[in-house]
Amino acid sequence: MSQQIALLREDRFAGRPKAVLLDLDGTLYRGETPIDGAPELVGELEGAGIACWYLTNNSTRTPEQVADHLRGFGIPADAERVITSAAAAAHYAKQCHPDAVAYVIGEHGLKSALAEAGIAMPDEAERAQGAKVNLVVQGLDRSLNYGQLTEALGYLLSGADYLLTNPDRRLPVGDGFLPGAGSLAALLETASDISPVVIGKPSGIMMRYALDLAGIEASEAWVVGDNPHTDLAAGLAAGCPTVLVLTGICGPVDWRRRCEQAGAMPDAVCAGPDDVRALISRAGAL
Repeated sequence: MSQQIALLREDRFAGRPKAVLLDLDGTLYRGETPIDGAPELVGELEGAGIACWYLTNNSTRTPEQVADHLRGFGIPADAERVITSAAAAAHYAKQCHPDAVAYVIGEHGLKSALAEAGIAMPDEAERAQGAKVNLVVQGLDRSLNYGQLTEALGYLLSGADYLLTNPDRRLPVGDGFLPGAGSLAALLETASDISPVVIGKPSGIMMRYALDLAGIEASEAWVVGDNPHTDLAAGLAAGCPTVLVLTGICGPVDWRRRCEQAGAMPDAVCAGPDDVRALISRAGAL
C-alpha cells in the first residue's frame, strides 16, 4: 500500500463500496486543470462496477453542463449521476413545499432545476401584479443587485420560507475569490433574522438525496473530497466511509489541523486519486 495513505479508521474500509460519491473542484480538477490520476480513478471504478456519483455545491450549472465539463477533462461522467445543490434544492422544494411560489436569487442552473421540478416562479410583471411569493430560494448570483436583495428581504419578512442551495462563503477563481452563496445568505439572514434551510454540503439533505438516487445505504458509499467543512462533514454526518484527498484545500502539513478545526476527521487520508485507487484496491474492489 502506498505510503501516501493514512488509515485513521481501518474498519470503515473492510467491504467493497457499491458507489463512490466524488467532490469535483479540488478533488477531480482544480479550476481548468484535471488532477493527475482523476480520469483513471473514475475509469477503473466504473470498470469494476462501482458507480461514480458527482456531488457539487455549485448551483449555477445544470447536471448536463457539469458532465460536459468533466468529460472535457477525460472523466467519463454521466449527467444522470451529477447531483448539484440546485437539483437537490429543487427536489426538497417540491417535496416540502409542493404549492410553492418562489422568488429565486440564482443563475441558470438553479432556475432550470426549479422549473423541471414544477416550482412556480412568477416573473417581475406577475409579482408586480400581486403574485403571492411564499418561498425564497437563494444560490449564487453573480449579477445580483440591491433591488433583488430588497425584494427577497420583503418576502422573508412577510413570512416566506427560505432555502439556501449551499453555504460556501467564497469561491476560488483564478488568482482570487468570489463571495459565495453563503456570503449572500449572511446578508439576508442579518437583515431578516431568519435562518435558511441549507441544502448543499455539509447538509444531510443533499447526502440523503444522493443516497436515495443511488439506491444504497450510507455504509455502501465512500465519500471522497478535499474540503473538511463540506465534503468530510457531509460524509461523516451521513455515516459514509470518508476519504480526504490532499489535492485542494488541505496539504500534507496542515490537513489534521484543518480537519480538527472543522470537527470532521476523515476515515482515511490520500495524497490524490492514485492513492484512492490503491485504497479501494486494498478493499478488494479493483
